[in-house]
Amino acid sequence: MRAAAALALFLTLPLCACAPKAEAPAGLLGLDCAQPFEAQAAALVAQPGLKPAPEDRAEPYKFYSSDDGRTSYLITKPGAPGHPAIMMQRAQGGEVKTTGCPYGDKTHYEKLLAYLEGLKEWHR
Repeated sequence: MRAAAALALFLTLPLCACAPKAEAPAGLLGLDCAQPFEAQAAALVAQPGLKPAPEDRAEPYKFYSSDDGRTSYLITKPGAPGHPAIMMQRAQGGEVKTTGCPYGDKTHYEKLLAYLEGLKEWHR
């Protein structure tokens, strides 16, 4: 249930297809799937104005959101479905778009996307 709640916070609107590169609001990095997983993850979490969600050791993901709540990142931990992978959600113009970088097994990454897609209907 905690995992569903955390992922539901990450998801606010429908998922969009994966893209190799995604724009982010000024000052925040977009995803660049040509970068190695570790390097991109480190660069993303080092951004000023980005706050980590409380970490649950049972949760196989790390979540980070911008101060204004318009940009969020999900970074998989070892053992997570689709690991290694990074996803980004960006709210703009009344929509939230999700993009991602699947560094590992594409089938497991697609399952992760399907799981996240299913959570968009989750309510408390």
